[in-house]
Amino acid sequence: MPVFEVDDIADPRLVDFAHRTDVALKNGSGTEHGVYIAESALVLERALRAGHRPRSVLALGGTVDEAVALVGPDVPVYSGPGELLAELTGYILHRGLIASMHRPALPSPQSLLAGARRIVILENVVDPTNVGAIFRSVAAIGADAVLVTQRCSDPFYRRAIRVSMGTVLQVPWTRTGDWASTRELLTANGFHVAALALTDDAVSLRAFADDAPEKVALVLGTEGEGLTPEAIAAADTVVQIPMAHGIDSLNVAATAAVAMYALAGP
Repeated sequence: MPVFEVDDIADPRLVDFAHRTDVALKNGSGTEHGVYIAESALVLERALRAGHRPRSVLALGGTVDEAVALVGPDVPVYSGPGELLAELTGYILHRGLIASMHRPALPSPQSLLAGARRIVILENVVDPTNVGAIFRSVAAIGADAVLVTQRCSDPFYRRAIRVSMGTVLQVPWTRTGDWASTRELLTANGFHVAALALTDDAVSLRAFADDAPEKVALVLGTEGEGLTPEAIAAADTVVQIPMAHGIDSLNVAATAAVAMYALAGP
């Protein structure tokens, strides 16, 4: 398929890139599960390796050949002046290209737990920047899967994907239900649930990591308020990170990295 030069930002073929919100992309018509935006050749390559299907690519002149090489001859690639593409999208294409990708169907929680030893559960983390940073950290340190609650920000949002450097496309993840069903599923699969929270009976992360169970589900809560009472009640152990200088908590993304590293073993 040839490369198409963009000369009219009202071209209906460019609708996926035209100032569309993440919610609008997720609910996009003509797709089975909606679409998401992958920014940069690196993220596009990771998406393709994960088996995700591209719909089209928008590329600056210097990245057109790279885009074509990645997606092949059957996916349309659109190109044009940087100023025009910025007017179309609402932002500058600093990374040279963006791709519209078909969202894959989410797997079942049960399928992600089979064979897993370390998983992370995000309860109501609403900032996509934090979601992306968490994915990047836990992917690097060795999380086998991530579960997110219904009110958690979508890991396929553009900012989450960008901050994660595409690792949300590499670490298996899915949405989970209420705490009663989630706890039942975790117990059935042999997981010890460790909630990161400040409670009177919380144990030190160091002490917990010294004798960690074989399978651990780390639960992290929303910015500011932390975990809900339901999440804490569902935990086998409440864990806290020892801190100095009177500081009582870390950013949720930093907490995820520290906790995962402590449980990674030698």
